[in-house]
Amino acid sequence: MTILIFALVALAVCALLVLVHRWLWIRLVRDTTAPGGRTRRIGTALAIALPLLSVAALTTGRAGAPFWLQQTVAWPGYLWLAVLLYLTLTMLVAEPIRALSLRRPAHRDATGPVAERPEPVEVPVAAAPAAAPVATERPVVADGLSRRRFVARTVGGAAAAVALGTVGAGTYGVLRGPSVKRVRVPLAKLPRAAHGFRIAVVSDVHLGPVLGRAHTQRIVDTVNRTQPDLIAIVGDLVDGSVPDLGHAAEPLRLLDARHGSFFVTGNHEYFSGAQQWIDHVRELGLNPLENARKELPHFDLAGVNDIQGEREGKGPDFGAALGDRDRARASVLLAHQPVVIHDAVRHGVDLQLSGHTHGGQLWPGNYLAELANPTVAGLERYGDTQLYVSRGAGAWGPPVRVGAPSDITVVELASFQA
Repeated sequence: MTILIFALVALAVCALLVLVHRWLWIRLVRDTTAPGGRTRRIGTALAIALPLLSVAALTTGRAGAPFWLQQTVAWPGYLWLAVLLYLTLTMLVAEPIRALSLRRPAHRDATGPVAERPEPVEVPVAAAPAAAPVATERPVVADGLSRRRFVARTVGGAAAAVALGTVGAGTYGVLRGPSVKRVRVPLAKLPRAAHGFRIAVVSDVHLGPVLGRAHTQRIVDTVNRTQPDLIAIVGDLVDGSVPDLGHAAEPLRLLDARHGSFFVTGNHEYFSGAQQWIDHVRELGLNPLENARKELPHFDLAGVNDIQGEREGKGPDFGAALGDRDRARASVLLAHQPVVIHDAVRHGVDLQLSGHTHGGQLWPGNYLAELANPTVAGLERYGDTQLYVSRGAGAWGPPVRVGAPSDITVVELASFQA
């Protein structure tokens, strides 16, 4: 039954994408170009090739295609998905404007019917019959046709400019690297000695065929500049295997914090082979917390596996990570998905650090993210437990962010006793 539902949903999504591409082809290619012209042929070819590249970008990794092929199709395929989103939204907004522009009254004569504007046509005298005039007139309908094409080109050009500008700015934001956010979180049980303890929270880096070693280096440099006491990587570090991405992850070896760097799995680690990455990040000097706890001098740091691990029998185990701890001590939990906050509340966690949502990544995706997550970004309180959700340091799929800039968050713990 689950497979059938998935197949039906996939079929519906594919049908919708076909209809959207067909509509955009009509508005941006057919309505703006002359039949049989070179421009129309190029536009039609792109309308077929770009969605095929997007499908390839989404499927080659899961299909085990060579990494060079994944990289080849990833950039154009993923970027087209982002352009498609904003081109569709912009064209939907522009559609009423287009319709109103085409309703401009036509020229009318005194009796009421539409008067077609004549165009003089010169006829050579030698070729004309003796009784024929030297010049004659033929009616043309160029006025209505040219206006329709002019409106289509104006609206389509403006929509394309908005979409490309939006995606270009969003891509630049990702490739420039994440900014640093600073959040102060008071914890009632935190002793005075730990006041001002700084945790650098890094989530959703998504190393893969698009974001590679240079992106990792930018993140490492940014984290180290904040001089944190502890670094927490809360899942979705990679989209691919260690053989393909081990080189890209190598700069993580340079992360520097007084109390070390810690890692918990995200759902994408289980798509990529979680155990191989747990072993590899350990080699890079990170400390994986697999349903485990580390007792630091002034508080407990715990981490749980991602929910996706349940399919492999390695899901989150809050009892193993938190069950026998001293609840008089403050506790910080690393958990990739915000939805486990209710388990954290039941186990007396003081602060949960999460990612996963990307803050929506591409507006208006934040509204969809709100439907599936208790908190999309920022700090919120659930009973005696506080939840902080990072928007992430990278991007999944299109290397584009709109309305949800990437970030690395420095969470500064504060003691009520200070």
